[in-house]
Amino acid sequence: MPHRLSITLTETETAAHTPSLLTVDRAISDLRRGQIVVIEDDSGALTLTLASEGATKTAIQRLKSLSNHQPHLILTSTRVHTLGLGQFKNKAVCVEMGKALRPDLIEGLVNPLATISKNDFFDITFSDVPLQSGESASVGLTKLARLIPSSITARIETEDKPENLDQWLKDEHLLRVKAADIFGYEEMAARSLRAVSDSQVPLADAPNTKIVAFRPADGGIEHFAIIIGTPDPQDPVLIRIHSECFTGDLVGSLRCDCGDQLRGAIKSIADQGSGILLYLAQEGRGIGLVNKLRAYKLQDTGVDTFDANEQLGFDADERVYLPAAQMLSHLGVNKVRLMTNNPEKVSVLKSCNVDVVERVEHAFETNKHNEPYIFAKATKGGHYL
Repeated sequence: MPHRLSITLTETETAAHTPSLLTVDRAISDLRRGQIVVIEDDSGALTLTLASEGATKTAIQRLKSLSNHQPHLILTSTRVHTLGLGQFKNKAVCVEMGKALRPDLIEGLVNPLATISKNDFFDITFSDVPLQSGESASVGLTKLARLIPSSITARIETEDKPENLDQWLKDEHLLRVKAADIFGYEEMAARSLRAVSDSQVPLADAPNTKIVAFRPADGGIEHFAIIIGTPDPQDPVLIRIHSECFTGDLVGSLRCDCGDQLRGAIKSIADQGSGILLYLAQEGRGIGLVNKLRAYKLQDTGVDTFDANEQLGFDADERVYLPAAQMLSHLGVNKVRLMTNNPEKVSVLKSCNVDVVERVEHAFETNKHNEPYIFAKATKGGHYL
């Protein structure tokens, strides 16, 4: 008789990380609505920040007025390089624009789909001096918000802070968040995951299936464990880690192989008796659906999937796999047979203290629409064909 997986439903409010997670979550919401967020670094200095995407002339002027400093544009060095404006050793760079800090020029710098002449950049300079932590965190916050990774910032040094900072923040309706909490958000959210609901959900190819929902302590986006059959945690469990893909999983896009991989994994696991598919909420290699659609449009011009992400200012792959490891831990699974053609998944999962005893091949027929995508994954991403 196989051992059953243990599923314990717990209250998210008890998580120790809840306060800092909630603050970052609220900052993400403010940023997406075009609001100014105040980021405090370890020195006590403040970085007032706006998301570059959708920034208005009024918002930029308010940023300048609140800080009494000229705002700067922060771009990832990946984005600057794809613009042909130089190579920099730091992850992000400060752009000195002066009076040229206008929404149309900002759009031209941050969005590869914008139409603008490089002649407009003649008085723009880039600084490769390492950013202050608040400035670096501002770019991280835009990534967490699934916006184009670029920010507009103005710094207030410790000695220039308002005398009654809390009252000033209240009067100006500004949210303050710590830079360290932004940097640690993804790990804290993953480590705070708890099972909050589960139910039997018969699937077309796997009628004996249970789905367990895992939610982070801030009430953020859920990840799901699709448990097929009755896996025995005493033996290596066959698993697949699948990042959500609205276009491939739901509407049957032919531009990727995600839908085939999802349905194929469910059928393969069922055919072999039991296993788990971990469905992670990180669309488009972690850049979000809107940015993935932007990347698709860039791919229509001839660039591959990795270059498209980098033109947008992202790394080629922004996904994290700690949530998968945490879900397995909650389910009492430590030894796995991992269905993947991506060797990085194997190494990353091992680094999260999951014993990957075998890599199980997981590939499907290509079509004329996704052949360039599959080829790029093999040649640039190191995937096995």
